[in-house]
Amino acid sequence: MELTVWTYEGPPHIGAMRIAASMDAVHLVLHAPLGDSYADLLFTMIARSAARPPVSYTSFQARDLGGDTAQLVKTRLAETVARFKPQALLVGEACTAELLQDQPGALALGMGFDIPVIPLELPAFTRKESWGASETFHQLVRALLSGRPMPEGAGDPAGRAQAEGRRPRANLLGPSALGFRCRDDVAEVTKLLDSLGVDVHLVAPAGATPADLTGMLAADFNICLYPEIAHSTCVWLERMFKQPWVRTVPIGVGATRDFLLEVARLTGLDPEPALARARTRLPWFSRSVDSTYLTGKRVFIFGDATHVMAAVRVAREELGFDVVGFGSYSREFARELRALGEDIGVEALITDDYLAVEARVAELHPELVLGTQMERHIAKRIGIPCAVISSPVHVQDFPARYAPQMGFEGANVIFDTWVHPLMMGLEEHLITMFREDSEFDDGEVPERPSQPAQATAPVLADAGEPNPRPAEAGAPAPGESADATEVRWESDAEKELRKIPFFVRGKARRNTENFARERGLSLISVDTLYDAKAHFGR
Repeated sequence: MELTVWTYEGPPHIGAMRIAASMDAVHLVLHAPLGDSYADLLFTMIARSAARPPVSYTSFQARDLGGDTAQLVKTRLAETVARFKPQALLVGEACTAELLQDQPGALALGMGFDIPVIPLELPAFTRKESWGASETFHQLVRALLSGRPMPEGAGDPAGRAQAEGRRPRANLLGPSALGFRCRDDVAEVTKLLDSLGVDVHLVAPAGATPADLTGMLAADFNICLYPEIAHSTCVWLERMFKQPWVRTVPIGVGATRDFLLEVARLTGLDPEPALARARTRLPWFSRSVDSTYLTGKRVFIFGDATHVMAAVRVAREELGFDVVGFGSYSREFARELRALGEDIGVEALITDDYLAVEARVAELHPELVLGTQMERHIAKRIGIPCAVISSPVHVQDFPARYAPQMGFEGANVIFDTWVHPLMMGLEEHLITMFREDSEFDDGEVPERPSQPAQATAPVLADAGEPNPRPAEAGAPAPGESADATEVRWESDAEKELRKIPFFVRGKARRNTENFARERGLSLISVDTLYDAKAHFGR
């Protein structure tokens, strides 16, 4: 654990909260100090949940540490079961309580409750939120299904459905509270499966009860929609009950087609009718939009492993972007991410340090960032367009409208979400370039009467380098030593530099700094900027 102003993932007990808040008739009791009781804030304010999360706390205080904190746990457990009457009880502890070693799970098991009690071992100092959610869901499923007999016809979805005279049935596993667009993804995938001739038997953990989970084996196969949550559960169900599972995550046009083909192979169904009914505008839009907005745009991607790996494919294969960097905070999927990086020739950044992500973005200076809420802030500071594609997110990314990421309709949403920041970003720069014309007024930008400011468009940039990599002020130019970089910018010159479009501004900065160094200038003024423009424009 570390002290930071931002974290991509909370401690593992937050993951346990996500599973409990996703389900019905489940309650989580956390042994935690008074200051850790913030579940209501996460789920009712940020995720706009209509119900308070089913989480209770022992809420011990400093004065309790000298007494019997284990008794506080027993009292809270008894009160919770009597008040909420859950079908299953999850018991865990927060970071601080872990140090007390009160073993709340063992205490709960010894109290003789007539409902399943699932003790959670959530090492707060070595694991994070996604792992905590995955482990909680896994342990809950194991507790409810262990010892059950192997279903007849298990391992053969097509034969089992045919023998029972019905359509194949699937479980959708992984959607959870605080997930990115899970509600709409489930609706879209359900439509996809229906078009193929497959019924959805169960969605879990979102909306499921413990009683529902006990009936999971009635499905012929599982679909792992969000591997961060459901991968370990799918592996266990396959090993213990021969329940096969679909690995393709249907984000993007290509992946959605692959998803339908994988389900069709598993169930023996013909995928062509479903593929023929597909309706998506992304392929046509990506071909018809002016290449100025799309082709070869340099993109940096960061988020959870599922959305990042899907975004890399969509960006490269369906929109014609150049992925110059990508990464994830999902350490559990580091091997898959690094393998993807080797395939596309880009080193994957595996980190949960937002400062490392910001440094990589500043180094690459892409033309578009696809990331989390943190990357939105990073891109805004650097002046780069950004679209959010992954949790963690803020309240605006839990929209009231229908906005899936999966399926063919999700591909339409992705196109709009990713391309519009590029188009609006270019428009804003054009407005800035021509703001000094008669219909605009900007008193903050310094004027040079002898040369209209709108002429400062990208003539400083080399026409042979359409996608330059900008450098920060004072950074060494290629081939130069560090002691030759003492060049500073006056504030008025910095303001004037910002009038140059972002996609060539870095080249203009470097050319101007090289121009100043060659003439022994340590301070760049507006006049220096114009002189450099004239020099490189010849």
